[in-house]
Amino acid sequence: MWPFLDTAICKIIRSTTQPIFAEYIGKYQIKAIDFDELSLGTLPPTVCGMKVLETNEKELVMEQVIKWAGNPNIVVSLYVSSLKITIQLVDLQIFAAPRITLRPLVPTFPCFANIVVSLMEKPHVDFGMNVSGGDIMSIPGLYRFVQETIKKQVANLYLWPQTLEIPILDESTVAIKKPVGILHVNVVRAQKLLKMDLLGTSDPYVKLSLTGDKLPAKKTTVKRKNLNPEWNEKFKIVVKDPQSQVLQLQVYDWDKVGGHDKLGMQLVPLKVLNPYENKEFILDLLKDTNLNETPHKKPRGKIVVDLTFVPFKEDSNKFGGPSEGYSRKESGIDIVSDDEVQEGAGLLSIVIQEAEEVEGDHHNNPFAVLTFRGEKKRTKTMKKTRHPRWNEEFQFMLEEPPLHEKIHIEVMSKRKNFSFLPKESLGHVEINLRDVVHNGRINDKYHLINSRNGVMHVEIRWKVV
Repeated sequence: MWPFLDTAICKIIRSTTQPIFAEYIGKYQIKAIDFDELSLGTLPPTVCGMKVLETNEKELVMEQVIKWAGNPNIVVSLYVSSLKITIQLVDLQIFAAPRITLRPLVPTFPCFANIVVSLMEKPHVDFGMNVSGGDIMSIPGLYRFVQETIKKQVANLYLWPQTLEIPILDESTVAIKKPVGILHVNVVRAQKLLKMDLLGTSDPYVKLSLTGDKLPAKKTTVKRKNLNPEWNEKFKIVVKDPQSQVLQLQVYDWDKVGGHDKLGMQLVPLKVLNPYENKEFILDLLKDTNLNETPHKKPRGKIVVDLTFVPFKEDSNKFGGPSEGYSRKESGIDIVSDDEVQEGAGLLSIVIQEAEEVEGDHHNNPFAVLTFRGEKKRTKTMKKTRHPRWNEEFQFMLEEPPLHEKIHIEVMSKRKNFSFLPKESLGHVEINLRDVVHNGRINDKYHLINSRNGVMHVEIRWKVV
């Protein structure tokens, strides 16, 4: 890992010192200041002690005591008038107590995207400085002055809570897409559809889905014996990346027996939509995704849809939409009353991460059942474990903030074979959504009721459109 850190830290040193060097250009007859050599060498720091801190986020936090007596190669050239003065850093030694956070944890090697470093106390830095071959640090009084100046400057930059963030992986390769808005879809009608039934009619319905989305497709009602169906049915679909996602419209002929026949399909890239702007599309249905179909092929009819992309309030600036000056505080420090909560529809996103120490009397095949407003959703079943990790997300589109509501999550265990006790409860929890509405997000662990030591980790978000 040291070669990666060497490259990243040197890049940060160059970008940080560039504006500092620029301030002196033109002063004291200084024409230029450049790095001739910049490398931290081949000797990595030595970790003398370490404490690992537990958090609820996807990160690894470590507090360490580090000693580094490295072999860096750092040479700066100072061009003064017609002279070139070479300054070299030698015998560098550093003693520091940093807090190092690896985040976010990702499934791509080296398993984290960034290193975030901050200092828990002022560091001790010892070094020599050769100017054109002579050690100027031997000048009386200069050594202590430089030492204290460096401690002060480094502390101002990186003493906790100030941080230094070092990117390790490209964001595009590890980015986890989060919902940024809602696509409002009105399936208006279809015209001149193919005749698929023996009596010269069809029973059409439409399936809607977004590419890159694992959620089940949404469906209109079936219009019996109709080649020109009128639906006027409205749907809301969560959007994660409007620049790359595509709306898929597939028209089927419903059959009572056997598979349903495809009448046609079309695609609408979301990037053609402007935020908040309603747009009507009259689309020729195609046989498949081959957009270069020859024009002489049999017409499959048309479909008419109305589309509007509405970003969430906190993401509206990213898409150039109107902003009402409202922003959420993730930390929850800014507390507002219930009367000041922003009204309007939104997305409630619940991620059931994992559970710990869940144990049944007869079997341990845990799954979680989420209940909200009478609707039940469940995770997959994990076999023979007391520490299940689900990491499954469930979404609810709501017309108003769930300020005075709760969600109920119960951990169950199920035996596949025949048993007089096929299911049993391993504990449950009820979570009040008031804090989520006020803060936009909570990420916490909850002790399970009716469980000896069971704990559940849940992340909940509320985004207003």
